[in-house]
Amino acid sequence: MAKYGKKAQAKVKRAMEERKRGTLKSGKSKKKVTSRKQAIAIGLSEARRAGAKVPKKASSRKKASSRKKTSTKRKSTGRKKKSSSS
Repeated sequence: MAKYGKKAQAKVKRAMEERKRGTLKSGKSKKKVTSRKQAIAIGLSEARRAGAKVPKKASSRKKASSRKKTSTKRKSTGRKKKSSSS
């Protein structure tokens, strides 16, 4: 079974053609898109809004196994804090 529908393919194709012509703009800033990956993302986003068959976006949350484990202990610098007794 296909992951992407025909409508999604058409939207991505249109976005890629616009990028080649230099007329594809992104977001609120309306800056010109030069990145191939960004053009594909814009096409898929438009396809999602149009109701095309497109898989869900990948989660931006990192997996627990891939994250570095960090120590919660702090190293002491060898200095003692002054107690401010008034």
